[in-house]
Amino acid sequence: MSLQLDYKRFHRRVRYLINKWKNDAELFQNVDAIAVIVGDDDYENPYLKSLSIQTWLLGMPIYQFLMILTPDKITFLCSHKKADIIETLKQGDKQVPIDIIRRGKNLDENVPLYEAIITYLNNKRVGVFVKDKFKGKNIDEWQKACAQYNKEYEEVDVSVAVSACLAEKDEEEIRNVKTAAKISSNMMLYYFTPEMSTYIDEEKPITNEKLSELTENALEDPKMAKRIRIPPEVENPDEIDWCYSPIVQSGGKFDLRSSATSNSDKLYPGAIICSLGIRYKYYCSNISRTFLIDPSKTQEKNYEFLLEVQERVLNSIREGVKIREIYQKAIALVKSKRPDLEKNFTKNVGFGMGIEFREANYVLNGKNARELKNGMILNVQVGFSDLENPKATDARGQTYALMVVDTVRVTQDSAIILTSDCSKKLNKISYFFDDEEESGAKKDSGNVNNKSDAAPSGPAAAVKRESVAKTAILRSKLRNEDQDEESREQKRREHQKQLFAQKLAEGLAKFSESSGTGDGEEKPIFRKFESYRSDAKLPHEVRDLKIVIDKKHDSIILPIYGMAVPFHISTLKNASKSDEGDYVMLRLNFLSPGQAGGKREGMPFEDANATFVRALTFRSADTYRMNEIFRGITEMKKEATKKEAERREMADVVEQDNLIMVKGRRPLRLPDVMVRPQNESRRLPGELEIHQNGIRYQSIRSDSSFNILFSNIKHLFFQPCDNELLVLIHIHFKNPILIGKKKTKDIQFYREASDIQFDETGNKRRRYFHGDEDELESEQEERRRRANLNKEFKSFAEKIAEASDSRVELDIPFRELGFQGVPNRSNVLLQPTTDCLVHLSDPPFLVISLNEVELAHLERVQFGLKNFDMVFVFKDYNRTPVHINTIPMSQLDNVKDWLDSVEVAFTEGPVNLNWSMIMKTVNDDPGEFYRNGGWNFLGVGSDDEGSDAASESGSEFEMSEDEFEESSSEDDDSEVYSNASDESEEEEEMSDSGEDWDELEENARKGIIS
Repeated sequence: MSLQLDYKRFHRRVRYLINKWKNDAELFQNVDAIAVIVGDDDYENPYLKSLSIQTWLLGMPIYQFLMILTPDKITFLCSHKKADIIETLKQGDKQVPIDIIRRGKNLDENVPLYEAIITYLNNKRVGVFVKDKFKGKNIDEWQKACAQYNKEYEEVDVSVAVSACLAEKDEEEIRNVKTAAKISSNMMLYYFTPEMSTYIDEEKPITNEKLSELTENALEDPKMAKRIRIPPEVENPDEIDWCYSPIVQSGGKFDLRSSATSNSDKLYPGAIICSLGIRYKYYCSNISRTFLIDPSKTQEKNYEFLLEVQERVLNSIREGVKIREIYQKAIALVKSKRPDLEKNFTKNVGFGMGIEFREANYVLNGKNARELKNGMILNVQVGFSDLENPKATDARGQTYALMVVDTVRVTQDSAIILTSDCSKKLNKISYFFDDEEESGAKKDSGNVNNKSDAAPSGPAAAVKRESVAKTAILRSKLRNEDQDEESREQKRREHQKQLFAQKLAEGLAKFSESSGTGDGEEKPIFRKFESYRSDAKLPHEVRDLKIVIDKKHDSIILPIYGMAVPFHISTLKNASKSDEGDYVMLRLNFLSPGQAGGKREGMPFEDANATFVRALTFRSADTYRMNEIFRGITEMKKEATKKEAERREMADVVEQDNLIMVKGRRPLRLPDVMVRPQNESRRLPGELEIHQNGIRYQSIRSDSSFNILFSNIKHLFFQPCDNELLVLIHIHFKNPILIGKKKTKDIQFYREASDIQFDETGNKRRRYFHGDEDELESEQEERRRRANLNKEFKSFAEKIAEASDSRVELDIPFRELGFQGVPNRSNVLLQPTTDCLVHLSDPPFLVISLNEVELAHLERVQFGLKNFDMVFVFKDYNRTPVHINTIPMSQLDNVKDWLDSVEVAFTEGPVNLNWSMIMKTVNDDPGEFYRNGGWNFLGVGSDDEGSDAASESGSEFEMSEDEFEESSSEDDDSEVYSNASDESEEEEEMSDSGEDWDELEENARKGIIS
């Protein structure tokens, strides 16, 4: 059976090409036909335009092949076996006409087959790919036929036009690139990084070229598939190939071009650059990382700036942007912040990529005026070459280069990094030698046993095959660790000063134009109320000129001077009733401008200078009717107030788009999960499914199902059941949604990990504990069950993140960094994650996004107290600050270190502050607030000054009752301490006022009874 080609894809893409051709003839140089002539396989250069268009249309390159495309039909000329393959395209709807000419093995017999083609092309403009040069038997036949049958057509290069068609990728192509990028990331993360670090750690000599060869061979080794973690969507491993041989560079010789090669020099432990690219189904990806061994401060600073430049480039990439603007923004940043590095910056920041590794027409330089389109794939490359490191002791380390490369997808709004699984953060690519160990080795280089026996740590620790003792051990450090003689505290103070200076500069730049207008505060919006559109809509009861309550229209109709006047219930402030003799007085007060004691934000009015009815009083002898009217008005006002509160509560709730279901296969599922908050009276398990643009929770009851779209997921968390009763996946939304009838900002899917909760045989509650079962075996079984739960939930969470096209990243809480606190009413464990501070174990949940935090203020930090409070102020000043109370004072340094490590500015003070008044002042005039120093009034540098002040005041600790009353969160421990002090003082007073033994004896002698 011959090979089956995808005829649907072929005809779809041919129609797309022809439409482009007809709609933009100028782009295609007004050609009448396109000739694609492919000879023998050129192994040295697989990236030719002729092969690219073949692969795009047919799904694979076919050699010794001729294809003539015209707006009306396509003609193929090839051997009999290849013609049988092309025959499979003659099926399906909306076919493009196909002619197939079969050639034999005899050259002389084949030449006449070209006559009809050449005759058709004569006197026409024919598009060709000028740079493609092939050799082969069919090429000889074509050239002989052209000479024999008088070729008289004009050849025009259409490479640019075909590149434009191939640049915009469809969904199938994007999936192939994503898979290739995933494999590239895994090769870098799980193979090259641990291999490189092992050779450096064990001081084994190896050349750059040899390490490149080992990396290249690992892809072809079936034993390495599990280590490399080949994605499950790869059905045939033979469809995976290298774009180029991996490039490993070190030792001062660096070439940042994509055509560079690994040299035969030994791997040098300084700056090491590795570049590798994987093809999947002929679609390319690329990744490059720089690894720094024992970097200097200057090298770290340069690398951090390189990441800043890449971030600027990525932020510039979106549909409709001209390519030259991307490079111009990058070079402008270099010129403004680091002009000394301008000469070292690369001449472009990448290029387009797809079937061809490097698309020459889409190079990201300062001259390319082409626009980016949605669906394009870019190789984003930033780097600095020929940098100097004068502190290097070896000549090979005095010159170095830095480069970061990622595969990026262009969308309408932003760039999606497809190789983001392999981190490029400084603390992930930096390694440090132990200084003491190094000096010890110098003193006694012959005695290997003097070296440390500690195991290596850092990025490669988790994936390293085995720990090696008695070697020059490398370890990775964060920037805020004690690397120099400066103390950790001093570094923290300096870093905080930089953060506050940055905050002040950003605030002045943002609010420089503002004055006392309070533009940062949300103003109440005037809302119009309409009771009736015309007099005819009034109820019939108004003819009697009595007070009428119309609940259907939320209105009160009052008789005024013989007329029925409707008032909407929203205009009523309150109503009161009083008895005066035989009469009942009903007073109705209405909202009007300038009222004292009104709402804090004030009622907005369309025209505050208009005439308003402030109050109306009615008197009646009909006591029963007036009581009914008063009761009806009061109930209607309560209902209106309730509706308004619900409207405000639901104001930020969004309505999600429709979920696009997975077709052609069964969706990935996580069975037997509970949901919190639950949207039904009974707690029933359900099933979680992953679809194309979101996830669906399917309960046993169909009416309890709901969807969650990836576009509305802000944070995705996985919390293991280690030291917890639950294993869970938690989702924090960008905007609240309605689940059932409840407004929901957080949703959680969990399964209980309790030993006696479920019986594995029937999944029912056990009615008994383990009887005579061995306790040790029981504990081991529980550990295995918990490990399986963690693995199952984490794997599913990773699949959610993967299915979201990198829009959602999985975050896991760091329990070892957690600290106790009271964010609501109960004392809970708060755990930092990469991007947040969370509490997920029990509702109410807490998720604080660190990138939304302006600063943190630590309150009640003073001598003698056992707890302190923390307040998070957000960049959105209209948002209420979040208080976390009663944090143990023993965690103070840990909290400060964590805040400093995540780039959050913090201050501290001895008392609680009135944050509602502070935020009102800030919102009234942000510009003036920053001109007066911004947040510096909280005490920048209090990290060091506060300790001195505390030590000075420690000997005379005094705190008045007024100060305690001002505090928003009382310290329970300090209250006990205070009460104990009061009791001891009372005892002392009693002892002072009593009589001594001599006086008591004298009184006894005199007979005085006290």
